[in-house]
Amino acid sequence: MTLSFRSGVSVALIVLYTPALLTAILLTIRHGFGRSSGWRFLLTFTLARLIAASFQLVTISQPTNLSLYIGEWVLLGIALSPLELVSLGFLSRVLDSIRKTHATLLTPRHIRLVQLLNTVGLGLAVGGGVQAGNAVGDGRPLAAPTVTKVAVALFIATFCLIVVGAALTWPSVSCAEDGEKRLLVAVSATAPFLLVRVVYTAVSVFDRKTDFNPVTGSVGLLLGMALIMELVIVYAFLAVGLTLKKIPKEREGAERSVDAIPKSSV
Repeated sequence: MTLSFRSGVSVALIVLYTPALLTAILLTIRHGFGRSSGWRFLLTFTLARLIAASFQLVTISQPTNLSLYIGEWVLLGIALSPLELVSLGFLSRVLDSIRKTHATLLTPRHIRLVQLLNTVGLGLAVGGGVQAGNAVGDGRPLAAPTVTKVAVALFIATFCLIVVGAALTWPSVSCAEDGEKRLLVAVSATAPFLLVRVVYTAVSVFDRKTDFNPVTGSVGLLLGMALIMELVIVYAFLAVGLTLKKIPKEREGAERSVDAIPKSSV
């Protein structure tokens, strides 16, 4: 049986994300769950991509199984959350490193607040997927409910805050420990690709253009504006992760008080 272009893309994703998942597992184990939430979310993202691609391939033999289409739609839709959480985790780690010797306007605590905002968006996105699934079960078309639009708005806000956070961190990055600057470079370098991914999701949810539907729309748009963008981001993060040294547990999460930092270092 000849595979469609869409199914061929799913096969390629499985081939590309399988080593990415294994590498993400390695990095999460190496750097630890407590210190490196970024790696944990990268692992989650790669696993979600493999599951979504598998759902799509199963529709070949079960073309009338709506649960498969809804599952794929939800997994494709929530992709922004873990990718943004990875960037936020990296920013937090860089700030931890900088603040050992230098005061910063932005702190890891601020990053955690943005992570909370993003996590709320993730919960709303999952809830929106359930609502959309119920609507399809009642015979209505697959469309993003209001709760999903709120979730995407939070993802857009998170992206903007990531850009602001990176911009505020750059002036002090020279104070970071050896190697840690690479994380900020990775966050900044992948921001344009993440922006394209954000635009794709925003158009698909707010404009309801059929071409931008990640399940039934244009495969070319999905591939060019979402899937390839994600792959670039994931592999860039993995490449940087493999070059980083492991931070001792006793230093994990250590953050010097601003009051204890000499004024001359500010």
